[in-house]
Amino acid sequence: MKTAVWLYLFMFVAFFDLHAQYPILSPFAISLGAAPSFIGLILGVYSITHLPGNLIAGYGVDRYGSKGFIVFSLIVAGIVLLIQSRVTDPWELLIIRSISGFVLAFLSPACLSLLAKIAKDRVQQGKLMAGNGMVHTFASVLSPAAGAYLVAKFGFAQSFTFLGWGLIITGILAWIGVNEKQYKQTAAKLFPQGRDHLEGPLPEMAQGGAGTIPWLFYAVPLAISCSQGILFFELPLMKETQGSILTSGVFFSLVSLGALVTLSMLFLSRISPVLRTSLGSLALALIFFGMSVHWPLPMHASLFLIGMAKGVIFPAIASVLAAVTSSNRYGRVFSLLSISYSIGAFIGPLAAGYIRTYMSPYFIAFLCLMLALSVLPFRAFASPLKV
Repeated sequence: MKTAVWLYLFMFVAFFDLHAQYPILSPFAISLGAAPSFIGLILGVYSITHLPGNLIAGYGVDRYGSKGFIVFSLIVAGIVLLIQSRVTDPWELLIIRSISGFVLAFLSPACLSLLAKIAKDRVQQGKLMAGNGMVHTFASVLSPAAGAYLVAKFGFAQSFTFLGWGLIITGILAWIGVNEKQYKQTAAKLFPQGRDHLEGPLPEMAQGGAGTIPWLFYAVPLAISCSQGILFFELPLMKETQGSILTSGVFFSLVSLGALVTLSMLFLSRISPVLRTSLGSLALALIFFGMSVHWPLPMHASLFLIGMAKGVIFPAIASVLAAVTSSNRYGRVFSLLSISYSIGAFIGPLAAGYIRTYMSPYFIAFLCLMLALSVLPFRAFASPLKV
């Protein structure tokens, strides 16, 4: 489990740096003279440049292993942040953000792939994925306030410098602390076909060979990410926030705290990940529908429930992919998962901005989730209630 602790540290630092920049980037771009429309481009280009990085990472991790990509991603991302602290023009910031999105695209598939390999069985795989979700949640709760504090205390340039050196030092620790070779051989023996705990025939997967994921499955993470993008776009604009940045921050923290509650329920890892994915997504869709029709539940409670649903869904999706994939294909499937999240994160805010004057964006989130659930290929997984 020593390697798992290292991986959680790397993911925490990376997510901390990423989320710490959320309250910083827009004011920093404004200070450079960027127009509001250009700021949207600066924020969105990160997700777009994630896509080619995810594709390269998928095949690269399977062929060369995770360690090199983890070290490369952390150190180069740190160097990019050091350069970002010296930019003086909005176009320079756009280029830096695009490079940062490409470089950090390697980290998540590499860490998730190695996490899946170090598990001794499927139940432990589920627990490790839940632990990754907890790390992500902790980072998202703590880092926005930390980023705002750094800027208030030291200014933009010094804040980016601190964050950059944090990534570089973590990358050096990754080079020293991760020993991957022993887990490659063990994973190949434990998870050769990646479906030993699933009962019944797998007709759709059998046609594509062992370890093939039905393409329609990726509609679920795409829809979930799209719905979250809509929520994050709409939340600061709601009347409940009263234009207060502090109130918006509290609302965002409620989502993370809700996720932390269900992520702490480690017994959920014993329930079929397909069942957790489908029921969690259905619950999330119903919550968005309730918000779109202004149901009587207070906004605080709705956001907390959204967080609880996220805490069920995200580790379950990763567990599904690990469970039905052979160990030598983990990099590819987790890179496709990251691509789905990136596309959804780009589409969600864009759609919300265009349709919010005609209908509730939350209703679009509901429709996206229900459509993804309706095409989810349940037959391909034939999953029992327990693993």
